[in-house]
Amino acid sequence: MAEWQKTGCVLCPQNCGLEVKVENNRMARVRPDKDNPRSRGYACRKGVNVAHHQHHADRLTHPLKRTARGFEKISWDRAIGEIAERLQSIVAAHGPRSFAYMGGGGQGCHFEAAFGRTLMKQIGSPYHYNALAQELTGYYWACGRHTGRQNDFYIPDEARADMLLAVGWNGMESHQMCRAPLVLKDFSSDPDKLLVVVDPRRSETAAIADIHLPLRPGTDALLVRAMIAIILANGWENRDYLSQYTTGFDRVRAWFTDVDVDAALAVCGLAREPVTDLCRLLGQRRWCLHTDLGIYMGRHSTLSSCLYNLLQAICGRLCVPGGNVIPGKFIPLGSHTDERDEKSWRMVTTGFPILMGYSPPNVLPEEIMSDHPERTRAVICSASNPLRSYADTSAYEKAFAHLDLLVSIELAMTETARLAHYVLPARSGYESWDGTFFTWTWPEIYFQMRRPVIAPEGEPLECGEIFTRIADAMGMIPPLPDSLVQAAEGDRAIFAGELMKAAHADPGLFKVMPFVLAKTLGRKMGSAHLAGLWGLLFAAPGKLRKAAAAAGLDPDGEKLFQAILDHPQGLWLGKLDETANMADIRTPSGRIELFIPEMDAWMAALTPEREAAALQPDPAFPLILMAGRHDRTNANTLMRDPSWNHGRRTGTLTMHADDAADLGLVDGQRVRVATAAGEETVELEIRPNARPGQVILPHGFGLVHGGEKTGANVNRLTQSSHRDGFAATPLHRYVPCRVEAA
Repeated sequence: MAEWQKTGCVLCPQNCGLEVKVENNRMARVRPDKDNPRSRGYACRKGVNVAHHQHHADRLTHPLKRTARGFEKISWDRAIGEIAERLQSIVAAHGPRSFAYMGGGGQGCHFEAAFGRTLMKQIGSPYHYNALAQELTGYYWACGRHTGRQNDFYIPDEARADMLLAVGWNGMESHQMCRAPLVLKDFSSDPDKLLVVVDPRRSETAAIADIHLPLRPGTDALLVRAMIAIILANGWENRDYLSQYTTGFDRVRAWFTDVDVDAALAVCGLAREPVTDLCRLLGQRRWCLHTDLGIYMGRHSTLSSCLYNLLQAICGRLCVPGGNVIPGKFIPLGSHTDERDEKSWRMVTTGFPILMGYSPPNVLPEEIMSDHPERTRAVICSASNPLRSYADTSAYEKAFAHLDLLVSIELAMTETARLAHYVLPARSGYESWDGTFFTWTWPEIYFQMRRPVIAPEGEPLECGEIFTRIADAMGMIPPLPDSLVQAAEGDRAIFAGELMKAAHADPGLFKVMPFVLAKTLGRKMGSAHLAGLWGLLFAAPGKLRKAAAAAGLDPDGEKLFQAILDHPQGLWLGKLDETANMADIRTPSGRIELFIPEMDAWMAALTPEREAAALQPDPAFPLILMAGRHDRTNANTLMRDPSWNHGRRTGTLTMHADDAADLGLVDGQRVRVATAAGEETVELEIRPNARPGQVILPHGFGLVHGGEKTGANVNRLTQSSHRDGFAATPLHRYVPCRVEAA
């Protein structure tokens, strides 16, 4: 009889715990896992429909090579050998900057990144294109200037807050916080708590809020600058906190002394009284902040992140319980990459910096199409579908066709895979050992290592194993001592000793340790990823071991490894001191450093007059498109089979009734949406919570499944050049457009 097996969702960063019942090697039923300590029996409809992600007609089973006759099935040995030979030839001729790695494990399978980045570094390239650099690197950079490290960023501690400020975030639909709808309903219904939403439209979250500020689209930065000016003018700042824990406040104050608040709020479309009332609350309450793509993909993205961080600091809400804190983490999600360091590389064509260790996907088409001698010529794209996930599909199509080598490591024959020279089948998150490092919690540290619950069909491999084979074929892995290989078959304590002996004899092994573990312990375990987990715990830093002990676990690496295996539902791997979050500040001063020189000129240019002029509608594109919307019917590009939404209205362009009437349009008709980048045809839906002048088209559609396209590809309507001036993140929340009958 089939038994329920514990696993987790791979469709969004919350990775809620799931239980699956497998019959005949298929997921027959899926339900939330009540034993998962983080999600506690919660999962949204995406998670319980994850079988549609696992089982569908476009799953890949064998390596493929593109030829003049189309794709042909080839062996793994031939695929790996040819890829390695072509990659070596390209790098030898054009240098290491000619190679880029695009991937990192998507929403739920991050162990691949250890192997992909190791290959990238061994080639000598710094270029890791990742979805985080499509959204969050401006925020990480701003946090890094405050905390000293870009991977020490802030998250909301909603469990200890009595007010939650949600800015550009519709958590009732998009989550971006574990159990988000339940958390938001608690704030909304509890008479001792407040839910405040800043959002242009009356979103599902705004609809249950105690306070909603419906600002004009594109005015987020101007609004928060005005709010800080109000707080300082009224003396509502937390002076004791600023004196004890921060530096640079005197220089920052100058940014807000001459702000014309009334003019700024007029541009934002808001009255002064409700904004002032909110500012008073911010000076009084124990509040935390949750921002999302409304900020990260909005106008002045990086500046807005800096301003909202300043708002919290001025009110004394950073690194304190109930405020925004530096989370506990098993493994940092990225690396600190200070663009001021002369050793930090930039993009060779566009000059944008690498932030958090990631390169911005918005610039890759230009980096490929450039005539620079070190332009990008070879890309390995793993668990990533930029032809639907990233801005400017048309630019990506042209650029990828210009590559000397494109390798796609994927579950399915995606739109990107169809352009690749080689397509390598990867095991899914339910066919391999894998986990995620998105688990941002505080003060606890959470981790779950998912185990295989489905046997793979055909010849797919773990992503880590694929990268290991490519590296081996390129001669990157030194010969391993027989004693080390043999020790891997026995006791892991003995293996650990042999591993250290081999690495000290040949220090080059440290640089390729994921591959070494995959070729030794991974063979014994049947998983490169599981061997990688053992290696991470074997070399765990003292801070993690101390946190593990505080959580009641034996901090020995082997014991932690076994504890993870013994808890397939996930576990609290550690616990931090709630009173010591300030100790994570690693700036030269040891304090939160508020003044960021790079924002000085940008801040000075943020005036009501300039913003009013910049926001004047373009007669050719009079409406504002919000390009991308999280809701219950989309999951990036991970749900390719549209049948999971059977009976639901999906992928529509939403519009306010007044705009539809002005254009002579009616609900349900086909309309053409046009921008400077291109156009798409889609079904119109008139919604009462839409905002006049703004239309919204969800992402994650326009996918080709079973030979048929479902919905519109919103990234056909976005330009890669329409981006933040510092981090190059796309400005998807403000895309001028027009809509007309199709």
